[in-house]
Amino acid sequence: MIECTFVKRWGIFRVLAWTIALAASLAISPSASLAQVGAFGGLDQLELREGTGVPAEVKAIYSKGVRFLADGQGDDGSWNKGQSFHGDESCGICALATMAFLSTGEDPNFGKYARNIRAAVRYIILHQNKKSGYIPGNMYVHGFSMLALSEAYGAVDETMLWEGQTKNKKKQRTIGEALELAVRLAVTSQKKNPTKGWRYGPSDNTADTSVVGAVLMGLLAARNAGIAVPDNTIDGALEYMKSMTDPKSGGVGYSGMGGLGDTGARTSIACLVFSIGKRKAWREFVGTRKYLEEHLEGANQNWPFYERYYKAQALFQADYDTWQKWNRNTIAELRNMQMDSGQIGTSGHGPSYSTSMSLLALALNYRFLPIYER
Repeated sequence: MIECTFVKRWGIFRVLAWTIALAASLAISPSASLAQVGAFGGLDQLELREGTGVPAEVKAIYSKGVRFLADGQGDDGSWNKGQSFHGDESCGICALATMAFLSTGEDPNFGKYARNIRAAVRYIILHQNKKSGYIPGNMYVHGFSMLALSEAYGAVDETMLWEGQTKNKKKQRTIGEALELAVRLAVTSQKKNPTKGWRYGPSDNTADTSVVGAVLMGLLAARNAGIAVPDNTIDGALEYMKSMTDPKSGGVGYSGMGGLGDTGARTSIACLVFSIGKRKAWREFVGTRKYLEEHLEGANQNWPFYERYYKAQALFQADYDTWQKWNRNTIAELRNMQMDSGQIGTSGHGPSYSTSMSLLALALNYRFLPIYER
């Protein structure tokens, strides 16, 4: 298993380069340091940590939203436990809320939401099948859980994760161990699937672009975190997404190319995975980017929170200027939607889902999550 430290997670050369750049800029002129560090890719992070790069409206929405999530977390670390159309999604809600907390930039070990993060991560790990690595109750949940564990890996102090936890000793494992198990499940599941994708269950032999997007982003994040993910697993999933994308219109099918309909969410997913998967030279990527640029306004009323979540990331990766325009409109939309309690919208998946997804749609303003890097 992989032992994790901050330096291993982010890479010693990256940490040293950023530190040297900062020291050099301060030595030249403290007042000019921010602009000079920008040449090394650190400007956005430094500005944001100083509180100068995030719009006040976003800070206000976030402050109320994460407080709502913190207040609604159960003693076991979960939110909205219960059954949905695709099975128990409690681990998925934990994953989304965990990323919402992490995206604020608060210290994940000693900050105001550190206990919430640890409790949610523990819940995911305790519900993982320790033999197969599956995180129930469906592959959506498994994908989002991989993504959350990847973002927590190296940021959350492993020595504090199980501190004071005397129950379920046999189920306790490190984030790295849980993540490796989860990746193994996804890889094994894909090998058995003739489509080279995933559907609701790990043993399914069909696929759809929505589930593939969730699992693939989890795998890409795990790779970004330093976990070994086979190239052919990533390549196979990207080829599946390519096969489902019309390069001319940018429309993306669900589980077949017929009757594309409103593909805003699916096109966003495809555009995002093509970007993160380094396939921007593909005609399919160009098509999805053009589609999103031409369909900026509004979101599918059936899945609005889901679409905003993916569209934010897709636009940010594909076209920064277009993302800025979309972001301004989305900030206003979500501000008007937020209740006094901090809850944002309503959904069949519960208020913690809609609130977490909405916060993550704005998380690019902070850019603390590693998967959000450009």
